[in-house]
Amino acid sequence: MDLLRSCKSMSHFKQIHAQLFTHGLHRQIYILHKLMAFTTDVNLTHADKIFSQIECPTLFIYNLMIKAHVKSGNYRKAIFLFDELRMQGLWPDNYTYPFVFKAVGGLRMVLEGEKIHGYAFKSGDLYDCYVCNSVLDLYGELGCVQSLAKVFDEMRVRDLISWNVMISGLVKSRRFEDAIGVYKRMRREASVQPNEATVVSTVSACTSLKNLDIGHEIHEYVSIEMGFTMIIGNALLDMYAKCGCLDIARGIFDAMPEKNVICWTSMISAYVSSGHLDEARALFENTPVRDLILWTTMINGYVQFNKVNEAMTLFRYMQMDGVKPDKYTLVVLLTGCAQLGALEQGEWIHAYLEENRICIDAVVGTALIEMYAKCGCLEKSLHIFYQMKQRDTASWTSVVCALAMNGDSHRALQLFSEMIQVGIRPDDITFIGVLSACSHGGLVEEGRMHFDSMTKIYQIEPKLEHYGCLIDLLGRAGLLDEAEDIIKKVPDQDKKIIIPLYGALLSACRSYENVDMGEHIAKKLLEIESSDSGSHTLLANIYAAASRWEDSTRVRRKMKTLGTKKLQGSSTLENQ
Repeated sequence: MDLLRSCKSMSHFKQIHAQLFTHGLHRQIYILHKLMAFTTDVNLTHADKIFSQIECPTLFIYNLMIKAHVKSGNYRKAIFLFDELRMQGLWPDNYTYPFVFKAVGGLRMVLEGEKIHGYAFKSGDLYDCYVCNSVLDLYGELGCVQSLAKVFDEMRVRDLISWNVMISGLVKSRRFEDAIGVYKRMRREASVQPNEATVVSTVSACTSLKNLDIGHEIHEYVSIEMGFTMIIGNALLDMYAKCGCLDIARGIFDAMPEKNVICWTSMISAYVSSGHLDEARALFENTPVRDLILWTTMINGYVQFNKVNEAMTLFRYMQMDGVKPDKYTLVVLLTGCAQLGALEQGEWIHAYLEENRICIDAVVGTALIEMYAKCGCLEKSLHIFYQMKQRDTASWTSVVCALAMNGDSHRALQLFSEMIQVGIRPDDITFIGVLSACSHGGLVEEGRMHFDSMTKIYQIEPKLEHYGCLIDLLGRAGLLDEAEDIIKKVPDQDKKIIIPLYGALLSACRSYENVDMGEHIAKKLLEIESSDSGSHTLLANIYAAASRWEDSTRVRRKMKTLGTKKLQGSSTLENQ
């Protein structure tokens, strides 16, 4: 036994094991326990070999094996061993269940989890706080909020881990209000005080809700009761930054005695999101260590604000710094090229992908399709699409929208049909492309059918863009009464939706010189928004087209009286 205690390597272990075997000691339970404890920690394959030769493994040995397989990520084997030990007539204990629940959570097996929860309940092991916490963690991981809350409320004893697992489970399920509610309850009822894990999870909920009241309260608690750690400081920095309190975020950042790359990235990301690119770049230049995420954050900032040339320059600096980009960095750059129609730079990135043998998967392929389509290279978009081995909803949607945008309505609808046939479910963006194709092609029947299918087949609630495409389609076809009926059916008559829709219908009235409907629609628009200059201008133009000059002049005078002005147009061109 002294030899086993001092054993440091597998080669040494095998020598000891051989000696034990020679003397017939290898079957003694006490020695088996020591052998299995060593091998499960050092060499799981060897532990499996020894385990397979044991006639009647004890619960202790099963626990060791389950724990080792869970730690190695072999969750199915762990559950198999759990079922086997029960078939052998052994009863799991409070050391068995936590690892089995972790395996179930890793495989996301809700029914299996509920079944094993039932075993633990019947055996009385749920009275153990450690086991109960593992059940909480399971339901939190699986997003079973009702079961999570029920187990938590029925616990006789809750320790700090119980409260932390409950809060983090609710945050994972995006039940942020409930997570904050549990934190408040903890402060009122619990005998334990929040620690770093409590603070980070609750601050995350505050960030998502932009709830600075509780955020400030936690900040004060940390300052007075706990003291800052790098992780807490970073969580608070992120909260204030995302809530628009850049000065407070910068104050926390500057006060941090130690900063890791996550801290620098959070602060730079805050400046980027607020459009303060100069401050972000200044901080970026002072960063002691720059990882791929930090480089991508800064590059994305330039792309986000249409500074593609600066993004490309920074990308080249990144390469010179020896940092290898991943597909997400390149997708960001391709997105920027698509926004500005920067074909030459987009082609350079495409060439870089091929030269470096970076896999053109669904994400990269979709970015390339959109870039070429928006640069007017439709055939290249289609070539990439047909070469892709994996195509998801975004890939199909991008090529449908590309064809619709370039006026090829029939091919767009044909590809949409193929998409449905291969079992890819469309989303709301797909239908924008489909309805846009119908509008450009004047395909009224198809447009009606696809619009109706959104709610009836796919349970997708139409948005402004979908209504806009349909109204445009009906307006071009001269079906003005039907277009008005569609607008009347918009749920809750949301002004954000119906004002632009009535505006589109008014434009159609002008095209068809339908003065009566034009007057009627203009009156509705002016009731909703009396100062809208576009409605006045369109109505005046409708009167003018019908040679009703007095009415046209009257509307224009009214515009002057109300002080409305026609807004000037503007355009953005790529700087060459």
